[in-house]
Amino acid sequence: MADRTPRNLETRDLEIRPTTWRQPELLPEPDKQAGYTYRWIRVSMLNSSDPRNVSSKLREGWEPVKTEEQPRFRLFVDPDSRFKDNIEIGGLLLCKIPTEFMEQRAAYHDEVSRKQVESVDNTLMRQSDPRMPLFQERRSSVSFGKGT
Repeated sequence: MADRTPRNLETRDLEIRPTTWRQPELLPEPDKQAGYTYRWIRVSMLNSSDPRNVSSKLREGWEPVKTEEQPRFRLFVDPDSRFKDNIEIGGLLLCKIPTEFMEQRAAYHDEVSRKQVESVDNTLMRQSDPRMPLFQERRSSVSFGKGT
């Protein structure tokens, strides 16, 4: 009998999937730090700076992210950036804000939206005629399928 290699030691090169090319991301995703939300803030557009947008975002509480916090971004940083030691790619500056602020911001905008809907409803119902009343129901229901 001839010496054979055991079947479990044989490899099949045909089973290895070839790696496929993918288009690179326009903006890489930062490594998340617990308790912070990240966003790319516009600092320039068409080679024209946008100080108004940057100023409003900084007043809102956004802080530019330092290169030391995201070391894998060092190769991507624009060397001619006005924001030295920060991460700017293609006119966008990586910024962070505490997640708590974002939750407060979302609650504020939800309240503003609710008040606007309420105002529109009040204006609409003011025009209601008893002979043909306007009816507007704002209820939703959830139904679940019957499990077997």
